[in-house]
Amino acid sequence: MPSATIRVPGTTANLGPGFDTLGIAVKLYNRVRVTPAGKSGVRISSPIADDARAGAEQMLWGAAALFFKRTRTTKFGFEISLTGDVPIARGLGSSVTARLGAVAALNELARTKLDRQVLLELVTELEGHPDNAAPAIFGGFTAAGMVADSVRVVRCAVPAKLKFVTLIPRFEVSTAQARKLVPQSFSKADTVHNLNRASLISAAFALGDFEALRGCFDDRVHQPYREQLIPQLSAVIRAGEKAGAIGGWLSGSGSTIMCLTLEKPEAVAAAMQRQLKDSDIHILSADNGGVTVVR
Repeated sequence: MPSATIRVPGTTANLGPGFDTLGIAVKLYNRVRVTPAGKSGVRISSPIADDARAGAEQMLWGAAALFFKRTRTTKFGFEISLTGDVPIARGLGSSVTARLGAVAALNELARTKLDRQVLLELVTELEGHPDNAAPAIFGGFTAAGMVADSVRVVRCAVPAKLKFVTLIPRFEVSTAQARKLVPQSFSKADTVHNLNRASLISAAFALGDFEALRGCFDDRVHQPYREQLIPQLSAVIRAGEKAGAIGGWLSGSGSTIMCLTLEKPEAVAAAMQRQLKDSDIHILSADNGGVTVVR
């Protein structure tokens, strides 16, 4: 069997109040190339995963094991190469790019012809929640969640005029550590607040009424607790908004901070980076295509 190469977009999830539910695919990509090998198991080569090679191999073999189990395909070993621009442990969906890339490549190699919905079910099972998996697979803006025994996703395209000013600090945040900081229960007021904001965000994206997003990204469920890991979070968002951004949020569990704007993205970027100089900044558009087979 020849190798298969998959391109997967990075993602920004939660969008403030849409915890574990809302996500958007962005034009920042990783490529996953899978080549069958004689020995069982997985061998990984990756300049973006060298510091976490053992964990990455375990994660990818777990993805492969679930694929083989669900498709009842005979297991085979493989070599996997991860390259691209989505950094690890920065809240931009790097784990989804790896898992989805591996599963989608195996789907090509084994000719199992799984559609995107089945890929979503598999990757969500691996991730534990669909907020990154859904946009990475379908592209655009997605609202996704478990309904009965399957993952339901509602998607809409995001126009190129919307810019995602992406500030990536030069430090990692452990997703596991960030999730431990989130409380197990919330007050009625905070729950209603987030339901209100997440509903408004979803409606605004569906209708294309992006001015209606102003003031809607404030969160009471995860960002206030995770800010201790990224102390500059609120200051960066406020600076971006003052420079013209519609709003901003902690991307995934961090450390990336995202601001959305219809105008002056360069000014927004400069204002954000003044608050956290030890960072890299990108002005991105949404990816509306999702996961792609390169060859």
